[in-house]
Amino acid sequence: MNRTKAQQSRSAIERLYITMRHLFMRGTYKPTGVSGESLVESLLILSPEIYGLVNDPEKVELDGLLYVMERLPRGIEECRYIHLISREGYENSGFPALVPPKRKRNCYRVDDDQMYVEMTRGKSDIYDILTHLTFLFIESEKIRRNSTDHKGKENLNWEMLHRIVDKLETDQDFDKEAACSYLSHITGRTFEETKEAVENFDAAKNCNSLFSIIHHMGRLSLEEVMHGKDRQISFSATLRERVGHHVYGELWASHIKSILEEQDLLERPIHIISANLHSVVNTIYGHQAFGLKNFEAVERLAMEISQNPKSEKAREIHAYAKQHGFLAIPDTTGTNIGVQLIDTSQMTVETLIPGVKLPEEKEKRPVLLVMDYAFGEQAYECFDELLKPFEVNGRSIPLDVVSASIMGKAGILKGGKGDIMIPSSHVFEGTADNYPLRNELKRKDFEGYGLNVFEGPMITVLGTSLQNKEVLRYFMESSWKAVGLEMEGAHYQKAIQAASKIRGSIRKSVKVLYAYYASDNPLETGSTLASGALGMDGVRPTYLITHKILERVMKV
Repeated sequence: MNRTKAQQSRSAIERLYITMRHLFMRGTYKPTGVSGESLVESLLILSPEIYGLVNDPEKVELDGLLYVMERLPRGIEECRYIHLISREGYENSGFPALVPPKRKRNCYRVDDDQMYVEMTRGKSDIYDILTHLTFLFIESEKIRRNSTDHKGKENLNWEMLHRIVDKLETDQDFDKEAACSYLSHITGRTFEETKEAVENFDAAKNCNSLFSIIHHMGRLSLEEVMHGKDRQISFSATLRERVGHHVYGELWASHIKSILEEQDLLERPIHIISANLHSVVNTIYGHQAFGLKNFEAVERLAMEISQNPKSEKAREIHAYAKQHGFLAIPDTTGTNIGVQLIDTSQMTVETLIPGVKLPEEKEKRPVLLVMDYAFGEQAYECFDELLKPFEVNGRSIPLDVVSASIMGKAGILKGGKGDIMIPSSHVFEGTADNYPLRNELKRKDFEGYGLNVFEGPMITVLGTSLQNKEVLRYFMESSWKAVGLEMEGAHYQKAIQAASKIRGSIRKSVKVLYAYYASDNPLETGSTLASGALGMDGVRPTYLITHKILERVMKV
């Protein structure tokens, strides 16, 4: 019986994760070894949308390469040895921490050949980086093949690129257009595509020049083939020991609860909101500091601040907030999840946001606990620990969690970037775990604002970088009728249900509010995550969801 493409792709995802788990337990592998080749084979069968032309034997995938490099430490393409570690004391060393702009993790370049990358966000983070490294290996092999003749001798374009990179690294001038011509032959792309990619890399934060990245990727591949200098990826013993045991989630949650106790907030009603660390504070204190009367006024302010985060108004909001119940808790535990506490009892304005009154009795006013986005399985680890009672001085103090709200970015299957998705359930890909939920947010809450709104099941995927059109179409067109995909929903809901229905550590009547805005449509060519960020188009859905969450939580 012939399997469908979707079935083949789902099998490839399963093989990838089985292989990754095996390599993790083993402790080390070489990309050119048997296990490394197994990862490559499975990734090529899957051919994820985010990696575009990964299956093309000659053309280097440039958009996917930029997406990956923004999530990996600067200079990783130069390193032969990649060591994945836990938090093991390097933060107290003399090595400067390299933090990728699009994936917060501390990384340390210890010498010319070795990069150490901290993995403190759980298994999803490890799977994510291994997928990206496999993609880089595939592309580096293309670069090597395009840089040599049939006898394996380096060709003229490679020699010229080598000279260009020498000049680049010594701050000498060079002919950029000629350099793009050499590079276009090595990447197998047109001159126009190559020139555009060079500009995109130059504009990106924390990335080396595309000339340098392509050169060093090809150099490592050439040295391995010609001189036997193998590349290697390893996992430290401490990392293998800690993963799956909530080490960082427990530290993170305990730190937050200790501050709640210090501020005498531990026994107050608490609304937890998983979101970014700007929209909640700007929505609430923008209204209170400037007397904004409606959502449209809040949105205009948000647009202005998004264009200039260091503007006078942004500073005024922050200063006002600090005087009226706002407390920022930067992360020091390794989770990379910052937290904000908003004590509404310290507010002097009687409305939280336009049209939403605060309780008159200050002791009944809630505390808003805003936490930054988690990553994949990390959402379960941190939420599970946060919802447990606080153990102090022999006492067990449960948190009075009234509601849990999750706002996030997600891939949409039926609409476009900036549209909104309201989940009715979370289906965990590759497992039998399904989480129906009573969502306090409804489609009608968002109608009339000029955005498309879709309601239905959401797929919690094992990794956004492993999705392809066949698998996604299956979820959309089959009886699942999924509207989108994300990485945390099922993990959050698993923790909430365990705490409320099994452990009894929070009230059984806890309300849940989920809403996502579309960062991409992986079914549309040119609309995947690799096509770039939403930019200003993301402001309205982000602040609209924030506004509706704040509106609803004050009524539950």
